[in-house]
Amino acid sequence: MAPQLLPDNEIEPAVARVGWQRSGNEIVHEATFKDFAEALAWVNEVGALAEARGHHPDIAISWNRVTLRLSTHSAGGLTQLDFELAEAINGIGA
Repeated sequence: MAPQLLPDNEIEPAVARVGWQRSGNEIVHEATFKDFAEALAWVNEVGALAEARGHHPDIAISWNRVTLRLSTHSAGGLTQLDFELAEAINGIGA
């Protein structure tokens, strides 16, 4: 069963709950680390969570700064999968 898009009245409280920012059909999180090695180690943890869920963020690394973007591309926007993964990522810090 394909994931269902969330209506706006469910998205806004979910965005507030996870503490990320909404940008159109995505939620975005930026994290800053002391150096590239620390940023990369965190990205590897994010990658393990994403792989376990079969749901993957877009990831941009710029030395010590990482930007994650979540959207369910197959559904064309935000679904519960995005917020579940955001909460799991929040659990590893940054």
